[in-house]
Amino acid sequence: MVRVAVATLWSTPDAVRPIDSRALGRTADIPSWVASMSVEQQIGEGVLSQLLLGERVRVDEVRDDGWARVVALQQPGVRDRRGYPGWIPDAQLAPAPAPPSVDDTTLVVDATSTDLRVSPGGPVAVANVVLGTRLVLTGVAVSGWLPVRAVDGDEPHWVAAADVVTFDGDGGQPAAALDVASRLQGVPYVWGGLSAYGIDCSGLVHLSWRRFGVTLPRDAADQAAATRSVPLGSERAGDLYFFARPGRRIHHVGIVTGQPGRMLHACYTQRRVVEEPMSEARAATLVAAHRVG
Repeated sequence: MVRVAVATLWSTPDAVRPIDSRALGRTADIPSWVASMSVEQQIGEGVLSQLLLGERVRVDEVRDDGWARVVALQQPGVRDRRGYPGWIPDAQLAPAPAPPSVDDTTLVVDATSTDLRVSPGGPVAVANVVLGTRLVLTGVAVSGWLPVRAVDGDEPHWVAAADVVTFDGDGGQPAAALDVASRLQGVPYVWGGLSAYGIDCSGLVHLSWRRFGVTLPRDAADQAAATRSVPLGSERAGDLYFFARPGRRIHHVGIVTGQPGRMLHACYTQRRVVEEPMSEARAATLVAAHRVG
């Protein structure tokens, strides 16, 4: 399982650039990594996706140079029936503990980001834990702090109670997922990104629904295949717009907001998450509206 707040999944270890060093190792600093890149560097296709703290993976290979070939089990896709495949530094992985029992309470981070601490209000143990990360409660609150199971070691970490909610796994509703996505307006566009520090179009959709326990595929075309079509003109807030050029696979997805024709999306051209009316050029590639559930 992932031991860092956000781990980056790479197409191959050879795709890592010198500027990517801040995203590697046991102290992966994703905010600093994203901030250090130019807008051109933020769309390097060596990044496939990202994984959140505690996310489970299947390890297929560990190389002597410290890289592991894994499958992200919580990110479906057509590349591998088990999940989303790629490479990750082995230092960012830890042995998976026993799954939570039916009596354990699972929390989910509802703030855009938070820190886990070694004691209530104490030093930071894991920084920049992002929206959608699940944590297992291990005890009772102390002065507004909750103890959660640590990835490494036996002593719990502590999270601010105000930054988490109880995860009930009810699947949520489209409007609730839209509300989560709306909080990420202004976040930089990062190819393969899946966090409040950098995100791409399908990552925004995946993460917003993941907050409520709905596991959508990682890529836009696969998200279209996993959701149901609704007639254009009947879409409502929280539905999805899909875009493709003639004769090509779906390449973009946005979340419907308010009246038909407006959407929230991680925009490649503007390099950030925006809510806006669909442009004429964008409308020319609109191929479908879909609904989750």
